[in-house]
Amino acid sequence: MKKLSLQWRLTIITTLFIAFICGCLTMFVYSNGVYYINSLQDAVTLQDENEIYIGIPDGAWDGFVEDFSVQVYNNKLDYRQKSLIISALMALLGGVITYFISGHALKPLRVFSDKIEKVQAQNLADSGIEENEVKELNQLSMSYNKMLGRLSDAFEAQRQFTANAAHELRTPLALMQVQLDTYNACAHPGNDEAAVETIKMMTEQNERLGKMVKTLLDMSELQTVARDEVIALDALIEEVLTDLESLAARKNIRLVRECESVTMTGSDILIYRLVYNLVENAIKYNMDGGQVTVTCKEWDKHIHIMVSDTGKGIPEELRSRIFEPFFRVDKSRSRELGGIGLGLALVNEIVRVHEGSIEIKGNRAGGTDFEIEF
Repeated sequence: MKKLSLQWRLTIITTLFIAFICGCLTMFVYSNGVYYINSLQDAVTLQDENEIYIGIPDGAWDGFVEDFSVQVYNNKLDYRQKSLIISALMALLGGVITYFISGHALKPLRVFSDKIEKVQAQNLADSGIEENEVKELNQLSMSYNKMLGRLSDAFEAQRQFTANAAHELRTPLALMQVQLDTYNACAHPGNDEAAVETIKMMTEQNERLGKMVKTLLDMSELQTVARDEVIALDALIEEVLTDLESLAARKNIRLVRECESVTMTGSDILIYRLVYNLVENAIKYNMDGGQVTVTCKEWDKHIHIMVSDTGKGIPEELRSRIFEPFFRVDKSRSRELGGIGLGLALVNEIVRVHEGSIEIKGNRAGGTDFEIEF
């Protein structure tokens, strides 16, 4: 039966089931009819091929008719009750049998569905489905594998384009930065205020473009980074807070670390960048004299990292878009602080390649909590 198509499987199962139910009901009708006819045999005294003789004692006609009528009525009532009970039981039994048989017939479809659920952007090449013995599912598997191939090629082309564009832009931007640094290293007393402002703007924008190109390059190379290192998260978070201490001091922001001794497997460089981006973001958009708290602990066999701030918070209607590339909650403030709109997008990609999840919540202080689960 394994080589039959799904259509033929369901047809055969349905036919056999209907035949089984019909056979059971026929046997019930026959046996019940025989039983109730036999219950009336006491009144039959003689029977041949064409006639039946019923013996009635002298003077007992009225009593006999009444008793015989009551017996016939009781037999009819009993037959109806038993018919309803047997029909209900047969329907229930049929439903149970159908459930298990159809479940067995549709098992290949569930396996197919489970396979699709595990597909991620980073494992397209390994998510192909093997040839199936069910004809319809085999055709679906072939179409699905071709679609995966096209998606994988499209993602690879996109990644390669981003990497190539970033590489091509990095060289001229580096040359421009060298020229600007050389120019700024010398005094130019003859420059008017407009020229000074223009040079300052060019320097800032060149640095901003340089950061953007570096981030795009990092995002394009995420898939190629090894993720098999054992990372001590407590030490890594301490390193991040130390590196950002000077930035926090400018706004008089207190950095707090509440971490357990937890380790995870992944890329040390990428996890560092993840935590760094979140903490840096929390500092930049926090209020002067505020606080940034980094919590790390393990429960339910999962590692949880949370970065909390005491800033203005993120409106709930914008939280679903916060990880989109180049999206900014406050564009003017983001430009003022040197943001390029890719920091949180990179964080989201790092979480994804480590098969984790990230969630944004508001907190009691009016700020934002970024909670990551691995």
